[in-house]
Amino acid sequence: MNVLVLGGTQFVGRRIVEELLRGGHTVTTLNRGQSIDELPPQVERLRGDRTLGVTGLDALSGRKWETCIDVSGYMLLYVPATTEKLCSSVRHYAFISAVSVYGDPACGPVRESHPRSPPAGDEVTEIDQATYGPLKVACENIVSEVFGDRCALLRPQIVAGPYDPLDRFSYWVRRATQGGEMVAPGSGADPVQFIDARDVACFVRTVCEKQLSGRFNLAGPRLTWTEFMSVLGASNLVWVPTEVISAAGVTEFELPLFRPAGGPRSSLMHVDNSSAVYAGLALTDPAITVRDVRTWLVNCDLPPALSSELEDQLIRQSRNC
Repeated sequence: MNVLVLGGTQFVGRRIVEELLRGGHTVTTLNRGQSIDELPPQVERLRGDRTLGVTGLDALSGRKWETCIDVSGYMLLYVPATTEKLCSSVRHYAFISAVSVYGDPACGPVRESHPRSPPAGDEVTEIDQATYGPLKVACENIVSEVFGDRCALLRPQIVAGPYDPLDRFSYWVRRATQGGEMVAPGSGADPVQFIDARDVACFVRTVCEKQLSGRFNLAGPRLTWTEFMSVLGASNLVWVPTEVISAAGVTEFELPLFRPAGGPRSSLMHVDNSSAVYAGLALTDPAITVRDVRTWLVNCDLPPALSSELEDQLIRQSRNC
């Protein structure tokens, strides 16, 4: 197959391109060329700027592909122009969305039939924690309107693995490797859920090859934090109660992946993946994801999500409560 990937050089996009090549497909990427590109030389690179609307997509003119995989569709500023441009140029459109389209569900498991957040309006031009989900909803709507049953909407859970520029999963791997007293959030019973980027990529390849349509949640196994710490090989743990974490003003940005049961967006740690599994999603053992991230971190310098000073403070406060 000839496959067009919008984006394709970073993290999930990179994994998708690599998986498509393993499947023997011909891959073309379209991006601005501003990110580090370590893709193999056989990938055709087109330059374009989606933020400019149709005028930024001239490189796509006169071309046809079996499938387009949209890894970089975030904003209403450019998704309409892209879908309009490609409507007659591709048979099938796979849009990488996110479980954030469900907002803050009251409870789980969250299935594809779960209500989504209201879509963002045209006036929303900035991406942040509040607008990310509604923007993805609006983009999903546009893709569905243009491509109908020729599209797949893929909604990944938090994605983990090497090359992730966000220090979320990798924070815990690195911290467990460093040793010493280590904050473990909550009681150990709170849920945590993520998916390996390679599993997302393999499923995207399946979607392309089978020309699947519909909506699919892409989520990995659901663990407790006690189980997660065991997978990390973490020792010398200090379990810090949720109330101590909240009182210190520590958020999920400083303690990434931690969303205590009953708290904001905690139900997004209970995402049902059965539709995707039935369609071919296969999951990597979390221990393998941890192993490969640990290897990647040897030559990677990321600033820690939680500073050592704040970690020490949480440990002291947990012992005083």
